[in-house]
Amino acid sequence: MKEINIGPYQYIADDNWATGPDNFTWGETASVATDSQDNVYVYSRTDRPLMIFDSEGNYLRTWGKEIVNDAHGIYIDERDTLYLVDREDQVALKVANNGEVLLQMGIRGQPSDTGYTSENKTVLRASGPFHHPTDIAVSKSSGGFYISDGYRNARIHKFDSLGNLEFSWGNPGNGPGEFNLPHSVWEHKDKIYVADRQNHRLQIFNLKGQVVDIWNDFLQPCKIYIDSNDIIYVAELQSRISLVALDGTIIGRLGGPNQEGKEPGKFLSPHGIWVDTTGSIYVTEVLQGKRIQKLTHKSS
Repeated sequence: MKEINIGPYQYIADDNWATGPDNFTWGETASVATDSQDNVYVYSRTDRPLMIFDSEGNYLRTWGKEIVNDAHGIYIDERDTLYLVDREDQVALKVANNGEVLLQMGIRGQPSDTGYTSENKTVLRASGPFHHPTDIAVSKSSGGFYISDGYRNARIHKFDSLGNLEFSWGNPGNGPGEFNLPHSVWEHKDKIYVADRQNHRLQIFNLKGQVVDIWNDFLQPCKIYIDSNDIIYVAELQSRISLVALDGTIIGRLGGPNQEGKEPGKFLSPHGIWVDTTGSIYVTEVLQGKRIQKLTHKSS
């Protein structure tokens, strides 16, 4: 454990926070979310795709192997309903807390046509849902969902609460409203925030999908979380996390390419980020990172 500061906030970093089941290793830990009781749901590319821990790191249970092939994005709403993105299977799921699938968006194993093939690994055109989707977030304004469709597409899709597609936006490129791997999406106060990963920026849209702002100076942003205090938390693949105000001002940063490492308070490849009710931050890592780290808020 190690005491660290991110801007004005103080934390205790602990990468040994959780104790998994016997003979378990983390593997690529894609994403994380907490429920209303601050139980922690770790979404990983292992034979235990969804593992649940209490806030002290005690292992509770696991499920998901029967419904998830390639864990990527996760979201938990205020009623503790889960939303899971299965990247390679081309689907997003609404799932009850006991693992019952309530809704599926997309058709398993049927990617949309974006011109991306094994011979031509380039998104030539935007298309419908899905071609390797990345993340999902609930729309608090409408009760529907936003899904970022990024690895082999360049779109954000808006669905209603029943899973019907309402509209989509985005095209491949680096201009305003264009995407190069839209990797995460979040709605907050009638704005939609998108992590445009390979363009190293966040794009902000209104509820109609029109650009209202663009923030540069990020390092492959992978995941966006926004808390009730209007703080934006960004996991960046190049060894860094950032805390940002709603006007785009950087509140604080931790890590970066010249500060990478595996010790507590440092990162190799952050991919997921979430904040619990106490203000504690959970960060998951893929690639060479392969772990989850808890940054416990010192006032909690």
